Amino acid sequence: MWVGAAFISALLLGFYDVAKKRSLAANAVVAVLWLNTLFASLLFLPVILDAELSLGLLDATPFSSVRGDCGDHALVALKAAITLSSWLCGYYAIKHLPLTIVGPVNATRPVMVLIGAFLLFGERLNMLQWGGVLLTIVSLYLLSRAGRRESIDFLHNRHVWALFAAMMLGAVSGLYDKYIISSHSLDPLFVQSWFGVYQLAMMTLIAAIMWLPRHATNPLQWRWSIPFITLFVSAADFFYYHALDAEDSMIAVVAMIRRSSVVVTFLCGALLFGERNLRAKALDLVLILVGMVLLALGSM
Repeated sequence: MWVGAAFISALLLGFYDVAKKRSLAANAVVAVLWLNTLFASLLFLPVILDAELSLGLLDATPFSSVRGDCGDHALVALKAAITLSSWLCGYYAIKHLPLTIVGPVNATRPVMVLIGAFLLFGERLNMLQWGGVLLTIVSLYLLSRAGRRESIDFLHNRHVWALFAAMMLGAVSGLYDKYIISSHSLDPLFVQSWFGVYQLAMMTLIAAIMWLPRHATNPLQWRWSIPFITLFVSAADFFYYHALDAEDSMIAVVAMIRRSSVVVTFLCGALLFGERNLRAKALDLVLILVGMVLLALGSM
């Protein structure tokens, strides 16, 4: 059951990246992200009110949540800060880089998660998993060569570094999710609903400092793809948290499955955005997918 939930989450994540790319083109990154945190908070407001006021209207549905104490809220607030940092870096990267580069780089996130799982949760890497790690490293090197054909220098391009920062912070967020849900037994829907509220508070402060003073020269352009960012990521996270909530789930496997969203991202980058050098990037994508298969087989 948790494997199926992880694959649904992966499909939705692919469409989430596409919606971000469309929304951020020649647009204000901070303002778009602020809108997404606002929409997410409004989306889960009925869940929060039902739990906090003990209304019981959602008890017989998958959207039934619980109340948390101060310690629970502190854990979720930290989760919000980590995720928001990852999203900020990722939004700037996806605005300026081709999807056919962003997708494969993001797909290497399970390697970071595996290393974290090895260090924090005692999960050991076997030969198949090490093979997946090595293939991923090779694919990143080849992808950097393909990027040079589009004047994207992996070592000196700040947007590439932002992408890697987003990937690292995303891996930290994934490990932290497993920690608070498994070790602290937090309700997945409680985490998902309240971390959106804390993100909105943090993002409002960031927007007031970074965007409002210069919004005249960096205006927000409304696009209907903007609310779809929230819908896709909220649905993806809903299935993701339920996958993590299963007793026999492994964070390394869930993270690997979610990165298969790169297939959707890559195809849309080619078909919808007309991106270039697809043959070289496709080879890198195949190597990454083979690496992900090795990680999956090694984790079974």
